[in-house]
Amino acid sequence: MYHINFHNPIHIYFIGIGGISMSGLAEILLSEGFRVSGSDRAASPLTEKLKELGATIYYGQREENLTSDIDLVVYTSAIKADNPEMAATRKLSIPALSRAQLLGQMMHNYKTPIAISGTHGKTTTTSMVSQILLENGDDPTLSIGGIYKPIGGNIRVGSSEHFVTEACEYTNSFLSFYPKISIILNIEEDHLDFFKDIDDIRNSFHEFARLLPADGTLIINGDICHYEEITDGLSCRVITYGSSPDSDYYPKDIIYDGSGCPSFHLMHKDGKEEVFSLRVPGEHNVYNAVAAIALADLLGIPVDVSARALLHYGGTDRRFEYKGKVNGFTIIDDYAHHPTEIKATLTAVQNYPHHTTWCVFQPHTYSRTKAFLTDFAKVLTLSDEIILADIYAAREKDDLGISSRTLQAEIEKLGHRCHYFASFEEIQNFILENCTKDDLLITMGAGDVVKIGENLLQR
Repeated sequence: MYHINFHNPIHIYFIGIGGISMSGLAEILLSEGFRVSGSDRAASPLTEKLKELGATIYYGQREENLTSDIDLVVYTSAIKADNPEMAATRKLSIPALSRAQLLGQMMHNYKTPIAISGTHGKTTTTSMVSQILLENGDDPTLSIGGIYKPIGGNIRVGSSEHFVTEACEYTNSFLSFYPKISIILNIEEDHLDFFKDIDDIRNSFHEFARLLPADGTLIINGDICHYEEITDGLSCRVITYGSSPDSDYYPKDIIYDGSGCPSFHLMHKDGKEEVFSLRVPGEHNVYNAVAAIALADLLGIPVDVSARALLHYGGTDRRFEYKGKVNGFTIIDDYAHHPTEIKATLTAVQNYPHHTTWCVFQPHTYSRTKAFLTDFAKVLTLSDEIILADIYAAREKDDLGISSRTLQAEIEKLGHRCHYFASFEEIQNFILENCTKDDLLITMGAGDVVKIGENLLQR
């Protein structure tokens, strides 16, 4: 494997530079004096920012974009072997690293690299940790999987010993990391286009935990089924959090305000007790916050700083994000695209002031829709009214015999009304005809369903 000397900046080319993670890595390298270029399908705020910082950006991936002065190519798991730029990389004998391998090598530059993993909640917990570090006066380098307004994007380049990043299990990318501290929020079935089954996924998380050195620390959700199998054989320290008093940290007496935002008592195994309040809704965010607090304690951050930071924390883009009001009904957007995430979000909605809940759901990938078809149907019935958009294909082809019509039929089998429309325009017209004052419209999914609410606000 090629190894970067960060004291000797080189020319690095990113295939897919406009992605949320790739653009962040490119920005860090630009700040370190590297020459950066790359390509993406179309211009975006992220590519425009990189251009302002000095990167050369090509739109469209073509063989001629690769030149002999490029020292290293970085690519994502979405880039296939027959990609013209990958073919040119091989033709020119340019060394190449995956995005995860590059990120892993970056971790070596920091005394305390922190990796936050789990099937759900990575972006929220990473940004909560970021808020606490910033509130503490630290100067961390941050790589977040979503837009976090307090840092003006998804990346922050700092000068302290702390480097905080999300660690995604897809294609086992997190096994290329070198963390000193890791968090495992939860482990569930997902990405079944790559993993064989839940046992395969659990094995990957176990391997991720084993990356920690003997003087490192794993913070793990004790509610994970048989979590001891994940921690078995580790030489590092293990801290648990969860719903049980057997955990090192656990919440109790959770209550909600008029906007569905929780307050809770945080209990420590040694008997200490503190009170925290959040400005983001839902019980799932209580547990994200507890993981962040456990990390802050490990880093020696005073509890009053953590409490103040979490009270100031307002969430990231596309995580129960308030978009505005149209005709008296409220529009919320959420990134949920897995049954557990949908259940958490629609449960949180129940504590939010509204009359009728309308959920516009855009399934994400054919493989995920097929794998969790009955689970999707069941959790979506938590919404009073359901509207389905077509499946967002992402990296996949429509070759599994599955569609949003299939999901609609599954929902209707449960005796729940469900609407399907083939275009966003039809969905928007239906919403304007049927949503009334004090209703709550939530657009949901990891694709471009957010455009529906934004289009409604512009009408």
